[in-house]
Parts: sequence; structure tokens; C-alpha cells
Amino acid sequence: MSPTPENGCRLLALDLLCRAEKTGKSIDILLHGAEAGVADRDRQLLKNIVYGVLRNRDYLDFIADRFCRRQPVARMRIRARNALRIGIYQLLFLSRVPASAAVNETVAAFRSGHPSSRLGGFINAVLRNVSRSISSLPDPGELEEAGREILNHPRWLRKRWEQRYGTEKTRLICRANNSVPRLVLRVRRRAGGPERFRNLLKRRGIVAEEGRYSTVSLVLPGFSGKITSLPGFADGWFQVQDEAAQLISPLLGSLAPGARILDCCAGPGGKTSHLADLLPAGGRVTAVEPHRIRFRLLQENLHRLGLGDRVSCRRTTLAGFGEAAERRYDGILVDAPCSGTGVIGRHPDIRWSRQPRDLLTYQKKQLALLDEAAALQAPGGVLVYATCSMEPEENQEVIRHFLGKHPEYGIGDCRAFLPEAAGELVSEHGFLSTTPADGIDGFFAARLVRYRG
Repeated sequence: MSPTPENGCRLLALDLLCRAEKTGKSIDILLHGAEAGVADRDRQLLKNIVYGVLRNRDYLDFIADRFCRRQPVARMRIRARNALRIGIYQLLFLSRVPASAAVNETVAAFRSGHPSSRLGGFINAVLRNVSRSISSLPDPGELEEAGREILNHPRWLRKRWEQRYGTEKTRLICRANNSVPRLVLRVRRRAGGPERFRNLLKRRGIVAEEGRYSTVSLVLPGFSGKITSLPGFADGWFQVQDEAAQLISPLLGSLAPGARILDCCAGPGGKTSHLADLLPAGGRVTAVEPHRIRFRLLQENLHRLGLGDRVSCRRTTLAGFGEAAERRYDGILVDAPCSGTGVIGRHPDIRWSRQPRDLLTYQKKQLALLDEAAALQAPGGVLVYATCSMEPEENQEVIRHFLGKHPEYGIGDCRAFLPEAAGELVSEHGFLSTTPADGIDGFFAARLVRYRG
């Protein structure tokens, strides 16, 4: 059975979920490569299904197992169990999708390319039984009251967090990760500041709230439209950036006029553009990013924000850049690649694709990046190390190893460079450390100062 306009969205969702589960590849990257052929009206449904299944996977499997007693979901073939998850998610969470469409189009998507598979009839029967039983099925809240809370996170990750944060805070983190994240903007000076921009949004019928920790943030809790439709997008008035990420760039502190800043892992440029906005007179940012797609996004974002004259972009690795570098930098940001356990709410596949062994693999890469960055640091300069991970192996342990090898650095207190409200997010050792339980993404940052002597 070939895909039709009716089942094409479900078929693509099924293919993407199976590929992500088999390969461990980022669902964001897989979606980016697949969205080009999707009609605008279907794109939001596609994302809703894919991200919704990933955020609620354990709960969906719990419901499926009620109707598949002879063959638990965990023992099914990968395509069959993901088809069940897609169908059940639509039935239980997407009220605007008719039950008949959720069942028929999901089954048609599963049968596409495999019309003779007897599993199609099995999936059809299970989904129809779920549809007839919706009113009697327990929702996550009812399960919690009954003492069988489903947190939709792998056991190994929950146990780590419970040992470090305690049971109740771990629950808060998991619940935050299972919710659709709010849209947060970093408002730039060219927009006239957050309050003026907030009033403009209000006149357009868009509700915006002040951020809790960043003084240049606005939260749009109910907005579900296109970012490009917001006023000032084309003029570079704002950058989409969570509050936790907004607290990283200011940690470089007040730099002298003409300072040179190096962003070692620029990515699509969220923190790069923030650094450029914070530049002292005559200053300049050099942004290094080796990945082809991220580098293109970096250039596009800087162009939209009107920052091309303040930032030099280099598509290379930090090691390759360092070999040819002719100067030393006053401020360096290493926003290192990491496990991403602090941004599971925005990237829900991370919880299922990461394994404990990955943490030390990332640690090795992070230490190598810090060594390469330190070789480019000017005496008296500041190096900010940051991750969107909440795991000690990638954070405190990395700093301990680095300082053991580089005694010319000392730890600075992050609290002195953050808004007053963000002071509660700084540990006794001076590190910025946030979690989704704080209402923002999970980030870690350390301010490392290089002695002049």
C-alpha cells in the first residue's frame, strides 16, 4: 500500500521514530531532513505526533500492554510498537483528530510497503479496542494518585537524579520534561527593551510575561504560531533562547574596549549573538563551528540579527582553528557538546538514546576542547565552560580535571555576573547550575579566570 495524503503524515512519523530508535540519531536532525516534502498543514501534526510519542512513551506502552497481554510492547518488532504508540497517542492526547482517522490512517501507514503483514490486523484491533475504552483508561494523574506514577524516563537516569536531587525534585524535573516547553525570547536593544516589546505583542493579541531570571527575556506561554510571524523577527529584534542559556554569555563579565572573544562551539549562534550584543567598543567575536548545517544556521541567524560586522565565522574544528590562530583571546566561551540531559524537554529523544557510558565519552571530548581553548587564552582572560547537561561527569568533574592540569586558572563566582534573581541558581562553589525544576532548562557553567602571572 503506497502512502496517500491522508496517511503520509503518520507514515513519516512512523519512519522517523523507528530510525531514531534504531540509530540513536537526533530526532531534530531527522525531522530537519524530512520536513521539506511535508505540506504546511501537516508539519505541525507531524511534530506533535513525534515529540508527543517521545514525551509519553512509557505511558503509551503501559496502555498498549493492557490490550496486548500475550505480547508485551517491549517484545514487539520496532515498527509495530511505534505504530501502536502513534495511534494511542492520537486517541488519548489529540482531541481534534477523529478516532476513526487516528486508527485507520495509522494502520494504513503501518501497512504501507507491507500490505500482506498480518500484524496490520493486530494493530487495527488493538487501536479499536483502545478507542472504545478511552473513558475507562487511567490518565497519568490518576496513576500517580494510585501510587503507580509513570515518569517517562529510563530507570538509570531517574536513579541518578534521585540520588543527587531526591525523589520529589526528580519528579518535578521529569514532569517538566514531559510538558511542551514554553517559547522564550531574548529581547535585543533594537526592539526597545522587553517592556516595550511586550506592549507591542499585547497590541497584536499575543500574551507575553517577564522571565524569572533573565532581565532581557520574555516568555510567550500560549503562543503556537510560526516564530517568523512575530513582529520584529525579520528586523532582528529578538532571538529564541531559553532563560538558562541567556545566563551563560554574561559570565564573561565586563571586558575592556577592543576585547577579542572566541566562541569555540558556536552551533546555530544563540550564545554567539548574545556575545556580540555584549561586546565592548571596538570588540569582536570569532565563532568556530565545524558542522555544515549548524554553520549555515549560524550565518543566517547573524545576518537576520544584523551582527555580521561584529562576528567572524570559521567553519573548522577548534583544533584546526588553533593551529592557524595568530592571537590570544580575552574572553573564551566553550559551550561544549554534551549528553543534553538538561534539555530533554526540548529534545525528548535524548532520554531514550543516551546511555551511562556516554557520559565519560563526552567528558573526554570536553576536556580536549578545554585544553585547546586554554592554549588560545590571553593572560588575565576569562574562560567560561558551559553544558546543557546536569551530570557531574560532564560538569564538576570536568572542571576538577581541568584545574588539575591547568593551575594557571582559578574559579570565579558566577553570582557576581548574573541578575540578582539568578543568584539562587549558583552553587556554593560558584558554579551556575540549573534544572527544569527551576522552570528553565538544565545548564551548568563555570567561570575560569587565567592568572596574569
